[in-house]
This record gives sequence, C-alpha cells and structure tokens, in this order.
Amino acid sequence: MLLRHIHYFLAVAEHRGFTRAATALHVSQPALSQQIRQLEESLGAQLFDRSGRHIQLTDAGEAWLGYAKNALRSLEEGKRAIHDVEDLSRGSLRVAVTPTFTSWLIGPLMARFYARYPNITLALQEMSQEKMEELLLNDELDIGIAFDDVHSADIDALPLLKESLALVVSESHPLAQQASVALSHLNNERLVLLSEEFATREQIDRYCRQRDLHPQIVIEANSINAILELVRRTTLATLLPSPIAAQNEGLKAVSLTPQLLERTAALMLRKGAWRTAAVKAFTAMAQEVTKTYTR
Repeated sequence: MLLRHIHYFLAVAEHRGFTRAATALHVSQPALSQQIRQLEESLGAQLFDRSGRHIQLTDAGEAWLGYAKNALRSLEEGKRAIHDVEDLSRGSLRVAVTPTFTSWLIGPLMARFYARYPNITLALQEMSQEKMEELLLNDELDIGIAFDDVHSADIDALPLLKESLALVVSESHPLAQQASVALSHLNNERLVLLSEEFATREQIDRYCRQRDLHPQIVIEANSINAILELVRRTTLATLLPSPIAAQNEGLKAVSLTPQLLERTAALMLRKGAWRTAAVKAFTAMAQEVTKTYTR
C-alpha cells in the first residue's frame, strides 16, 4: 500500500465518483480506477459499490475511511515534525482566535511574535470556538485562543488569564469618569451588543436572565469594530472586555460591581499532537503577553 492509494481512496469517497475524483486529483480515470483496485486487492476487501448510478462506500469502505483519514493526518504531522527547525529560522503556524480577542489581545501578541520570529509564516483566522475545536481535531489548526470550557475531551485548554466584561462608554458619556457602577445600573442603560451568533452575547443574555437584569438593547451588530464606533459617537454603551477600551482612543471601561461574566481565556491544542518549535514559542509568548493583563 502506498501513500497515493490513501489519497485516491479519500478523493473517491469525498466526490462519490471516479470522474470527479480523477479531475480533482489531475489523473486519468482509468489510472485512478486501477489504483483503487490495487488498494482493494491489498486489503482483501471491496471498498466501493460501483453497481449504481453513484459510487457508494461499502461497509468495508466505511469502516476503513476513518483509519485512512487518521493515517493521512499522522503522516502530515510526521512531515512537519521532520521539517521542524528548532532555531525557528523557518516554519509555519496556524492560529485561530474568537472575535473578542481579535480586538485587544491578538494584535500585541502577533506583533511581538513577528518581531522575535520574522521567518515563521503565520496563518490567522477568526472563528467561533466550536469551529476552532473542529479544525484542531482535524489537524487543520495548530493553536486556538478561546475559553477553557472546551467541548471535546481531545482538546487541551491551557489557561492564560481571567477576563470579565465591563461597561464600555465614550469619553463624553455621563459615566465615563466613574471607576465602577453597580451591576443593577445596566437596567438604566441603552446598549449596543454583539448579535446572538456570538458566544459572548449568549453568555450576557443568560447572566442577565439569572440576575433579573433588563438592559435596553437598542442595536445589535456582528462586528466589534462597528460597535466600538457606535459607542464612540453616541451615548450608547456596550459590554466587552475592558482591555478593548484601553486600546481604543475615545473609549472608557467602567467596571461593574459585582463583576460581569468572569471567564478564563485559554490556549487550545489537540491532545497528543506534535508540538513544533513554533507552537512551543507561541505558547510561551502568549503566556508572557497575558501576564501584563493580570498584574
């Protein structure tokens, strides 16, 4: 059995046909069919049912599919391990982050990482934690930055810092000069909040229901930058991590007493995955940078 046999099998399984799979692989259909027959002979089982209009996996094919995917993933990990350069003179890193961290943490962290390791190629994506965990498990990401309430037992969450939400207002807002206000004051505020597709919004809504709080939500948005601009230019307020205000001119963070939605930010990594030198360096730097927010 050769590596190309696994690639060809997965392509036919994905496209449910030899013609489309051959096109995707840039090989002829007869050549692809021959390779699949060789694979079936080596395994001693028929992997595809070719009798119908569309190609279907047999029971044996379905059983072998997961093993083929795992084998290919392990081989790709092995390739990266072989080419991992400990002095970080080259390499790559795939990072994902949830939206709230994009607005205050990822900028300083990425800037410091690039300054220290300019030859590491970085691929950064913003996404939900659910999608992040899926990509980590599929070895399509190296590191995620989200929260420690992971859904999969195969994900490690390395705590970075405690984060709580603050009432973020413009410098001209009546509350801008106050260090803190009572949590009950939310009932008097007109808010612009993240839309319900964000985990942060779901957490805010649940917290308010549990404590019988009824803030006036007058605008919803799916962009943190849009929310910050609205707050900067109006008397509306929002609920976001306080460091966001510190890094945006014209905004102030007013603490809420008691604290609203304290949660733990974490680095997420797949358990058992090979930790490249770049992953190790990024992990250490994330811990280094987040220390400045906990002093």
